[in-house]
Amino acid sequence: MKIRLKPLASDIFISVYVVISLFLRFLAEMKTQISAANSIVIGFCFVVILWVLIRLKFLNPNWFGLFTSNDQTNKN
Repeated sequence: MKIRLKPLASDIFISVYVVISLFLRFLAEMKTQISAANSIVIGFCFVVILWVLIRLKFLNPNWFGLFTSNDQTNKN
């Protein structure tokens, strides 16, 4: 049995993750002198972590109900 988060919990997790990762990037950029390329690589790594969690089906984003899923369009 795989561990999965419910759609609302996944949306909240992703939102908090994005805010914290942006905060950490801005904090690191202010405290140390890192180049723009390093900042882009760090941001890309944060995005890849989210992508992997979604591909592993640990996160099941519902995008706060903004988009219809394929399951809902196939039922109609």
